[in-house]
Parts: sequence; C-alpha cells; structure tokens
Amino acid sequence: MQLSSDDLPMFFDAEHLALADRLRGARDALESAERAGETEHARDRAAAAALEGLFELVVPLAGKIDTRKLCLAREMLGYVSARADSIFAVQGLGTHPILLAGSAEQRAGLATYARGASIAAFALTEPNAGSDVAAISTTATPTGGGHRLDGDKLFISNATIASHATVFARAIDPRTNAPGLTAFWVSLDLPGVRVIPMAASAPHPIGALELRGVDVPASAMIGQVGQGMKLALGTLDAFRVSVGAAAVGMARRAFDEALAFVTQRTQFGKPLVEQQLVQAHLADMIVDLDAARLLVLRAAHAKDTTGERKTMEVSIAKLGATEAASRVIDRAVQLFGGRGVMVGSIVEHLYRAIRPLRIYEGTSEIQRTIIGRALATGQVNKGAPQ
Repeated sequence: MQLSSDDLPMFFDAEHLALADRLRGARDALESAERAGETEHARDRAAAAALEGLFELVVPLAGKIDTRKLCLAREMLGYVSARADSIFAVQGLGTHPILLAGSAEQRAGLATYARGASIAAFALTEPNAGSDVAAISTTATPTGGGHRLDGDKLFISNATIASHATVFARAIDPRTNAPGLTAFWVSLDLPGVRVIPMAASAPHPIGALELRGVDVPASAMIGQVGQGMKLALGTLDAFRVSVGAAAVGMARRAFDEALAFVTQRTQFGKPLVEQQLVQAHLADMIVDLDAARLLVLRAAHAKDTTGERKTMEVSIAKLGATEAASRVIDRAVQLFGGRGVMVGSIVEHLYRAIRPLRIYEGTSEIQRTIIGRALATGQVNKGAPQ
C-alpha cells in the first residue's frame, strides 16, 4: 500500500497517515503467516495471530469505528493476504452487534477480541436465507433461564477458529406474542453446537453451524427481542464500504504483479510492456483501480465526517470497487498468459480470492437494487444542475 501526505490528502487526517506507516510495518508478519503451517487450519491460526495488533480497529472499545482507518487496513490486508483480511473483517462483524446494543457485561468481554486473544464469527446466513434476511428460520425458544436455539447456519467465516458467534434467530416477543429476529452471543463450545468446516475456492476459516437444542442464558441476548434485524443491518452498514477497500488492495497487488511481469517478459523481440495492446490493458487496469479507490474513500470520508449512514455512497463504492477489481485481476491473469492460471501463482490466487467480494455483505445485485431504488424515488440528486 502506498500512501503519503501527497496521496489523496483531502480524505485523510494525520492519524490516518500514521496508521498507514504502521500498516506497512505489519506486512512482514502477515506475509510470513501466509506461508506458516502444513494445514489450512494452521495458516488460519497464524494469520489471526499476525493480526493481533490490528483488531482494535474493528473492535473499538472506546468509541465507534473510524471507517477510513478500517479501509486503509483492509486495503493493505487485501494486498498481502485475503485470508487475513477475511479474519480481520469478520472479527468486527461478529462483535459489532455488542458494541451497538450489548450489555455492560457483554461489552466488557470484548477486550479479549480487541487484543486478538479470541476470535468471533457472525452467524446470519442460512441454507434458505442469504440476501433475504427476513427468511431466517433458526428459532430461539424461551426456557426457564434463557432460550434454546435450533437451526442451521451456512457460509460462516471464522467458524472454525472462533470461540463465540453472534447468532441471529427468531424469538417470540412477549410484548406482542409475535416472532422477531433477535441476536445472541453464543459460545461455540456449548452442547448442541456443531461446527462443520467448509472448503471455499479461496481458503479461509469458513464453515456451517448446526444448532440442536443449544441452551443459552438470558445474558446471551444482545439488545432486545426483535432488535436483530436492526443490529444485522447496522453491522453490515458499518463494514460494507470496507469490502471495496479489500477489493482495491487485491486489485493493486494484481496490477503490481502484472506490471512487473510484462516489464521483464520479452516477446517478439521486445518487452511485453512495449506492446500497444499490453499498454492498453495496463491503462484500463489503472483507471479501474484508481476509480475504485476514489469511490471507497469518498464513501468512507462521508461516513466519518457526517456521522450518517450514507447508504447510497456505500452501495456505489461496494459495487463499483468489487466489480472493477474483478476486471483488473482478470486482465492480470490474461497478461500472465499460461502462468496466470497455474495453481500457486499470485494472480491465480487473487482470481479466486476476489470473487466472493461480489457476493458477501450484499451482492452486486442487491447494491444495484439499492442504488436504482434511490434514483427511482428521487432520494438522490440525479445529475448536475442544468
């Protein structure tokens, strides 16, 4: 990541520039973690350990998330390690509902997550409930001392290394006698919890959760019955723009790798970089890359400085950056030729790693729906004054 006081200074304060220097120093540990261990689980654990000093950015015990700091961190992590980036982001997703509405006891327990001594997960998605959060079917049945959870969660990042997860389930609101989505802070060591590892195209600690008669105390509820939808959407809103930042980091790495390759690779008597069609690819890549980063930083700056949700800007940034990054990385693979599709090459890994970013925390289709609805209903300025 290359950030200095001369690089887009309008978006940053001195503390952000200081963080950029700190992030450069963290790269060596993260790169080592990528090579650690003989198994994927060992690499996951090594990546989590390497993030120890950064988790405070996503678990800010003393205040709210600084979106620009979060984006700077995820851009660096995307550049170095998609695995570490995923663990880092989900640590924030898993703990953020407690920061929004948790009890004093729950908030006090987050200190271990801010240090990185414990890992959290965010258990929202189900086999039949992805983008349609309202379709969640996991139940929370009242018991004498709390609730009993039953259901299945799918595609839960950090599941295989987490100690706790924020689990969303339907509980009966005693005030209305109607079911309402509710969040619970659940130990994954409880009887009835089964973690089933899954294998994604770009390896990271992901799995399914089976919840079969899991008894949780009343103190496990985050906020109130029926507050779960608000907490889920508020959490996703806090982190969504940073998905674009991770995409920028991955795309920047692919661009750097491709530029270095075509500079030293000779074909038809001269370096590839001197071939006009190669130059055209590079031009398209850098335009996509810079546009993506500007969209992300505009949205992050707006969230930080206005204190508002900025849903439109965030959706534009998430959609624009992840789609642009996919194009950049695809072009990088093309420039590498056969080497670009060999397992183990950096651009081949990035080609697999970028794909989930167009799906999680709101698919590209959901972002288009949000943007299109806002335009159709006149919630945003549709153009410059005539």
